[in-house]
Amino acid sequence: MYLAIILDLYSRRIVGWGTRDRLKKDLAITALKRAIVTRQPPPGLIHHSDRGSQYCSYDYRRLLAANGMQSSMSGKGNCYDNSMVETVFKTIKSELVWRTSFQPRQQATNALGRYIEGFYNPIRRHSALACKSLTKFEAAMAETE
Repeated sequence: MYLAIILDLYSRRIVGWGTRDRLKKDLAITALKRAIVTRQPPPGLIHHSDRGSQYCSYDYRRLLAANGMQSSMSGKGNCYDNSMVETVFKTIKSELVWRTSFQPRQQATNALGRYIEGFYNPIRRHSALACKSLTKFEAAMAETE
């Protein structure tokens, strides 16, 4: 099973996600569409990803362009360019995946949804955000604007 996420780099909130049994463009497109619905980003937003074929696909790039987003990709062979997303994947694996045996695949997808929407974004505290949850951090920043 593969998980794709779209991460807001400012708040570290997962704003879009999707699961599939194959690492193809439809997985990334599902996550991106959820992020667009969740955030309704203004034109000019910079969307950063690695150089995976799903992010280079015509359909993915067309969806970015249709929503006024600019594409930015990791440098070739530079694993550190996407380190924040990789850190979130490690957190999900250590706090959920490695502790559980899922059968069938839909059970894993449901558990990931509950984890992301019910714990990771609204409750889990992040040290880089003054130990606030991601949603509380965003709410506090919205009040100061």
